[in-house]
Amino acid sequence: MPSRKDPDASANVPSFYGAELRYLREEAGLTLEQLAEGSFRGIPFLSQIERGERRMPIDLARHVDEKLSTNGFFTRRCEDVRKARQAGHAEYFADVVEMEQHAETIEEWAPMLVPGLLQTAAYAEALVRAALPRATDDDVAQKVRTRMSRPKLFESEDPPFLWTILDESLLHRQVLPADGMAELMDHIAATITATRSVLQIVPQTAAAHPFMMGMTKVMTFRDAPPVVYTEALHSGQLIDYPALVKRYRESYDLLRAAALPPGASLAMIQAAAEEYRNGVQ
Repeated sequence: MPSRKDPDASANVPSFYGAELRYLREEAGLTLEQLAEGSFRGIPFLSQIERGERRMPIDLARHVDEKLSTNGFFTRRCEDVRKARQAGHAEYFADVVEMEQHAETIEEWAPMLVPGLLQTAAYAEALVRAALPRATDDDVAQKVRTRMSRPKLFESEDPPFLWTILDESLLHRQVLPADGMAELMDHIAATITATRSVLQIVPQTAAAHPFMMGMTKVMTFRDAPPVVYTEALHSGQLIDYPALVKRYRESYDLLRAAALPPGASLAMIQAAAEEYRNGVQ
């Protein structure tokens, strides 16, 4: 008899929750048939959810929470997705927004775009319109408002500690007119200073280094294991597999070593703002 293939919880958000469902079901000593009993869903449907092939609907989430005594865990997950859709977040990003609120540290590497927590409204709008050229003005405005609400997490009683590493090319990629870019640079510097965060820049003269591909975010928590989030154009991947998270964190530490010191990096941001104001760029 072939060995059972466990779901890869690091593959994507549905796989993460599917693996959690399977773990909790087996810990409770229930079969798929026993878990499905009393719901309006069949065994194949539950099996697909556990394998990360389908998302859990709200009626099944309530049933599972009651059956497994999970204190509303899966119901809240469905509610988070619903709120994310209404608020303008991409569905795959809903978990990240929620996790940011509870993170102890947030470490970001941004090789192509300024991270959302450091963006201005004008910069966010330019990115949304570039990615979604057919979006209506109302849709764009909603997405921008949603993105601009994320930095409110710094106003909490115990805000996360932010450590951001940017590629120097971001300073010279003129997404906005010169005055808008100057505002963006000023905003980045002001946010880093006000929140007592750390900013580093990987200079363009740097040779090969870790994370030469793709945006990456590492979040740690006081009462939960760390997670890694990576993102492409229309998709995101949440990774919690310990061995893989460890490798990402090691790579991030190597990236810090390749970047300029915080003081020099902040001065570079401030100099870029002046250059845009003076038309030097």
